[in-house]
Amino acid sequence: MGEPFNRVRLRQAVLVAEQLEPVAGALRSALGLGEPFRDPGVATFGLTNAVFALGDCFLEVISPVRPDTAAGRYMARHGGDGGYMVIFDLDDLEGARERAHAAGVRVVWQIDLPDISGTHLHPADMRGAIVSLDRSAPYGSWRWGGPEWTALVGEGAPGRLAGVTIAVAEPSEVAARWARVLGVLVEEGAEPSLVLHGGEVRFAPAVTEREEGLVEIALEKPVETLAAGETIELGGVRLRALQALGSP
Repeated sequence: MGEPFNRVRLRQAVLVAEQLEPVAGALRSALGLGEPFRDPGVATFGLTNAVFALGDCFLEVISPVRPDTAAGRYMARHGGDGGYMVIFDLDDLEGARERAHAAGVRVVWQIDLPDISGTHLHPADMRGAIVSLDRSAPYGSWRWGGPEWTALVGEGAPGRLAGVTIAVAEPSEVAARWARVLGVLVEEGAEPSLVLHGGEVRFAPAVTEREEGLVEIALEKPVETLAAGETIELGGVRLRALQALGSP
């Protein structure tokens, strides 16, 4: 038998905010998003959330609702709202889990359900953000997006999550670690990037711990909501528009 097909997609980017609704409302308004899914399951982590579908990708805002949560400690270290987690949809999930274990990366949460599997990796080991290794079944469904995506492929607002930028003290070293775990290639440069299926993860230099994290989300959106090349700041993260969908 040949090697398993290793399609790796960026499916979801997560922001953390001290107050959920102002950030979630601003995100929805800025990008022309639909009604979010409120996942009661995140209460296990002491959180509330809002998950927006963008094409078949997702943007999520989480907020702590009790003291001493991982998300609250993250905001305390980084000085407020910001980027928090990056979730990938992988065909070769077992291989990625094995590679993470071999690299000494700790798992902070793991679940296997009939329609989705998820594995959260420790941010101190991966650096820059929580990395989640997930696998949808059937491919393209996404339980974390709500009932219309649970074992189904729904339809979100027009657009696509095209990439993220992670700021870290050693971009090349961290890029190599993420690439090893995900099983993808690195494009070297001043800001090395991971080559994904239809997207990328870019690594930029950071000077201090407060500067580290998910600092930018690149989106494709219709021109009426966000013009190509436009950048806005929201929830402690830059939102950058790529070539607008449908443009020549």
